[in-house]
Amino acid sequence: MGSQMNRRKFIVYGSAALGVSSLIKACAPATTTPTATTAAGTASPTATAASGDTIKVGILHSLSGTMAISEKSLVDATQLAIEEINKAGGVLGKQIEAIVEDGASDWPTFAEKAKKLIDQDKVVAVFGCWTSASRKAVLPVFESKDHLLFYPVQYEGQECSKNIFYTGAAPNQQIEPSVDWLLKNKGKEFFLVGSDYVFPRTANTIIKAQLEASGGKVVGEDYLPLGNSEVTPIISKIKQALPNGGVIYNSLNGDSNVAFFKQMQGAGLTADKYPSMSVSIAEEEVKAIGPEFLKGHYAAWNYFMTVDNPANKKFVEAFKAKYGADRVTNDPMEAGYIAVNIWAQAVKKAGKADDLEAVRMAALGQTFDAPEGKVTMENSHHLSKFVRIGEVTADGQFKIVNETKEAVAPLPWNQFVAETKGYYCDYSDKAKGGKFKKA
Repeated sequence: MGSQMNRRKFIVYGSAALGVSSLIKACAPATTTPTATTAAGTASPTATAASGDTIKVGILHSLSGTMAISEKSLVDATQLAIEEINKAGGVLGKQIEAIVEDGASDWPTFAEKAKKLIDQDKVVAVFGCWTSASRKAVLPVFESKDHLLFYPVQYEGQECSKNIFYTGAAPNQQIEPSVDWLLKNKGKEFFLVGSDYVFPRTANTIIKAQLEASGGKVVGEDYLPLGNSEVTPIISKIKQALPNGGVIYNSLNGDSNVAFFKQMQGAGLTADKYPSMSVSIAEEEVKAIGPEFLKGHYAAWNYFMTVDNPANKKFVEAFKAKYGADRVTNDPMEAGYIAVNIWAQAVKKAGKADDLEAVRMAALGQTFDAPEGKVTMENSHHLSKFVRIGEVTADGQFKIVNETKEAVAPLPWNQFVAETKGYYCDYSDKAKGGKFKKA
């Protein structure tokens, strides 16, 4: 989509929710009650409008820029969940109205759009962000306004905010189990590759601490600026550090992965000798890069399109029916779909969409029969999640080679890193909150 997309708003109303690929004129926003303000002039957590026949929510993802390759599909999945809820009668007798904004792969833009959604559009919750850089950019907005963000992507942990619900994986639900699996099945020498921002660097700090505790070894570590495709120097370093092969742990994000895997194959770093484990490549990215470049490599997620259960069959069929038979589903999309449903259940329990504190407390303990399996929103504002490792196949799907039988409880504060070992969070108890140390 064009660069001006970040200035354009699409409103999805009722059961007529539309995919981001369909460019339509925005519907007129519903009439809202003027927003009350606190003494500081910021929106009161109970003052956000949910008047008339609709409840407004925001969707904030990159529809343009380097992250659009991954984020556009999250908008689709979020809209699907909204449409399904609206067709079933909505929430508290009202239809959900979604306002979509483009973060444009630019972190200040994410913060600007978050403020707009809260202050101008009067949404009661926002579903959005992919990169930790975008989440960190909007975090002060949501905390200063005491508002609600549902964040749908696996991340590096080391955070537990009262104002965020994390529906993707914490490190102990993705990164740590994938490292354990690699150590047992693929080798003990690791080369770490990532995009140069907070998630890959923090993830690699965790991996290095875990490998040191588990008998593994880091033989190299390198980063690319987000959106950069100059991967030749990194590939040369990998060949030098691992002349006989070894594990590549990949936390590149966005379209940098296209150049990386194509040049990996061109340089002879094939999956049989240089197996990679990715934590930001799912079905959507495999399709965009080309399965011929990724076959035999691995990814760690909580959900794959190939999960075999009734809830996933229903999810995949509904998504394809709405967006096209050639579309695929993936883990962040599923986490975005979960987020809307958990929020809707919390609103029903709270009895009022614009009482954000009541919704926040009502979300704790909510369960949902998700496509990955039954998940629970824990008191840490993180979900219990199933852990799966998949191998890319020739058709662009993942063969699940390892999975947990039950959902794994989240640990936002990492237990391998010395500075956070022993720390936990619990928002059901005001005395504990976002970070406390167990006795």
